[in-house]
Amino acid sequence: MPICEIQLSIRFLELAPALKQSSFEVKRNFIIRLGKALHKYGTPAFRLESHLSNVAETLGLNGYFLVTPTSLTFVLWAPDDTQEYNYVMRVKPGEIDLGLLARTNQLVKKVTEEEISLAEAIERLNQMANQPALHSPWVICLAFAITGGAFAMLMSANWSTIIWSSLLSCISFYLAYRAEHSKGVHEALEPVAALLCSFVAVAISQFVPDVNIPIVVLSAIIIFIPGLSLTLGLSELAARELISGTARVMDGIMVLFKLYFGAVLGMAFGALIWGQVDLQSSFVSTWWIKWLGVVLLSLGLSVVFKVRAKDLPWGILSGVIAYAAAFAGSAYLGEALGPFVGAFIVGVYANLFAKLTKSPASVVLLQGIVLLVPGSKAYISLNSLVLGESMVSIPNIGSQTFLIFMSIVAGILFANVAVPQRSSL
Repeated sequence: MPICEIQLSIRFLELAPALKQSSFEVKRNFIIRLGKALHKYGTPAFRLESHLSNVAETLGLNGYFLVTPTSLTFVLWAPDDTQEYNYVMRVKPGEIDLGLLARTNQLVKKVTEEEISLAEAIERLNQMANQPALHSPWVICLAFAITGGAFAMLMSANWSTIIWSSLLSCISFYLAYRAEHSKGVHEALEPVAALLCSFVAVAISQFVPDVNIPIVVLSAIIIFIPGLSLTLGLSELAARELISGTARVMDGIMVLFKLYFGAVLGMAFGALIWGQVDLQSSFVSTWWIKWLGVVLLSLGLSVVFKVRAKDLPWGILSGVIAYAAAFAGSAYLGEALGPFVGAFIVGVYANLFAKLTKSPASVVLLQGIVLLVPGSKAYISLNSLVLGESMVSIPNIGSQTFLIFMSIVAGILFANVAVPQRSSL
């Protein structure tokens, strides 16, 4: 063999470990960056762990993943056990961003099909993390107002209550917007929002007597009610993700307590300044108002959840399907078990959507589930437990709330059996 070829062979053998190390580093950097991004976009722990395991296996790595709302622990190693990497990081709980979740899923698909390199994928993940907000503050403010008014419609409120619910929701938006730039506001966001909304609601009742104060307050802060968080936490517990599920459920309960305390304190301050008020209980029974509320609530939440424009109609349809199925189920199974039918139907719909569009089922599933979650009933039952007063006439609301939560979790599990998920997201 010529001397030059021998020297090249020796040089290649010297570089081979370095090349292999470089490949391992790129793969684990991509998986870590992907995990951080998906956690930031609100992916539940059991889905995130399963998805990262699938991606690692596709890239030819072995890995263990432990995800909680506030921490990430990754252990990655090469199949031949020559290289290993441990990664531990404390993170903030993620916020739902269905638009970036869908885009990230598309990016992973391109990587697994070798359409782009891992280095390009990492760069795109960084670009998505630093891109400007999908909607302007004015659009998000309008979405908050629509959501508050739409929820009041679902509660069969009169038009004065609906209008003031929309207007007071802008207070919640302003505080949520300020919380993004102020650590102090962020830490006290929920109780301060509830306090201000309830205080203003008491003041409004002095000039608009037919306003239902409890419904106005609940509608104005409905964005912060942790019904979806509690449902996701119970889903994680059902999947035996005990650490993450317990943490998410306890966080949701504490948020509920903070909101309730803020509302009670605000009404107490309002009564101190404006005098005692009679809590109105006027409702309307026009059937089409509730259905209009379902559509508007789905539309407002689509903006809050940052849904892509092309997924917007499917998300609104998901909300309508969930509500209609739950309404029909309640007629036969009762109010507490009706949401099981809604969760099952919308779960099947979401899995079919994922198969046809190759997008995450979560893109439409969450928008349907949020119409079913009894977060407001949990708030109402807390009010009944503490004050002995019922904001709306719902018999056995405490046990009913618990059954609704479990019905939704069971409905999603049954839907995944009936129509298996195409993707782990």
